[in-house]
Amino acid sequence: MHKKILIGFTTTPGSNWREKIKEIDKYGIKEMAFFPTFLKMRDRKEIYGLLEKTGLEEIPHVHLRDDMENWEMEYYLERYKTKVFNIHTKKIDYSYLERFPHLAQQFFVENPDTLSEEFFELSERYGGVCFDVSHFYDFGVLQEEASYKDFLGYLQKKKVGCCHISAISKKNRKDFWGNKNYSNHFLKNSSEVDYVDKYVEYLPDIISIELENSFEQQIKIKERLEKIINKMSTENIK
Repeated sequence: MHKKILIGFTTTPGSNWREKIKEIDKYGIKEMAFFPTFLKMRDRKEIYGLLEKTGLEEIPHVHLRDDMENWEMEYYLERYKTKVFNIHTKKIDYSYLERFPHLAQQFFVENPDTLSEEFFELSERYGGVCFDVSHFYDFGVLQEEASYKDFLGYLQKKKVGCCHISAISKKNRKDFWGNKNYSNHFLKNSSEVDYVDKYVEYLPDIISIELENSFEQQIKIKERLEKIINKMSTENIK
């Protein structure tokens, strides 16, 4: 069974989300992952209105913010048939999730730069892990963050409900908060996603591209990932 790879509607500062909306019908995009990471309510309402004017049919995976309102959760489920949601850790207030006990197994916790007790507690409380592959490869492998020592073993025991794939650059850079990163939300060379071939066995059925690149570029990136991931999946079955 081939895994579903979704192009990603990102909203980080380098992402031109208004232009991405124009690309939806231009390229006949029917489904995507949605990352409203940097959007306050006013912008989210604008996006919802604009998306409804396109031919977009499904958003299987949504990256939640901690200021989401009840109606938004219902909106994703009813309008866009959302199947999985992911959340961050780092003392962010996701108490509103407790108002949706029937969705608890659809919430998955993203692995950050350093794995904390909060990460493990939340992944046990909810559905499991949102495997950010670039975070693991950046911090766990390239930067040898100690808290990641047994992470792959944990993934084998815990459900991975969704995942993020971003680029891995050859040189590190500073992110928005001044931290050193190899992972990047903008891909310059298509080979910057090839590291994923090492972790195909840990990938879930829903895989989301988390890049600021245009949808035109992401369609090509998706094709490359499909060759890597589904080829490796087939080999693993044999």
